[in-house]
Amino acid sequence: MKVEIKRIHSWEIPSIQHAIRLQRELAERVIVAGEPDFVRFIAAGDLAFSKDGRAFAAVVLLEYPSLDVVDIVKGFEKVRMPYIPGLLSFRESPLLLKLFEKLSVTPDLVMIDGQGIAHPRGLGLAAHIGLFLEIPTVGCAKSKLVGTYDEPGHERGSWSWLYHDGKKIGVVLRTRTGKNPIFVSPGHLLSFDAAREWALRTTTRYRIPEPTRQAHIAVSKFKKEILK
Repeated sequence: MKVEIKRIHSWEIPSIQHAIRLQRELAERVIVAGEPDFVRFIAAGDLAFSKDGRAFAAVVLLEYPSLDVVDIVKGFEKVRMPYIPGLLSFRESPLLLKLFEKLSVTPDLVMIDGQGIAHPRGLGLAAHIGLFLEIPTVGCAKSKLVGTYDEPGHERGSWSWLYHDGKKIGVVLRTRTGKNPIFVSPGHLLSFDAAREWALRTTTRYRIPEPTRQAHIAVSKFKKEILK
């Protein structure tokens, strides 16, 4: 069965103030609890941008536990809105959702190269995407957007809490011994523990979880091909 996208709001955003209000409203609908009952397929998405004002995206589908890529969908479009810190999901979600809709099967888990609830208003790209998909979603970011934390231990699997305004918003996870940690936060329908565990389960020889790594490889290659 293919992915069904929930139409929770229009992408016609009249102002920055409107977008911020909408973020705050949507953040109240994010469920930070649960985990997938059974995972056979994991999907991941990533984007890249070009100097000529185009957005490129790729969504990959991997089989679990082999983590073999079984499907890739790619697309590009004119950038919808300028870069505005904290509002990236309005710029990036529409194209990603178009591609999720083209997947051959519905994934059991979605991983996004970006933030889940580890966002100033609790609605990063992974959380926004998760609400549209109604599939357990986790944000796996290479760097921190907001918050404070204690450095986790140096061993693989070590982690610490990421806090913002006194609240837990994610975990700082060491996926490879001695390498920089990644910043993992629930997007939707996942607990903190489940988000952390799935990020670690899907990390192999590299610091980045394999699903988001493959999405990055796919979109980088696609952008290079189109710009030729």
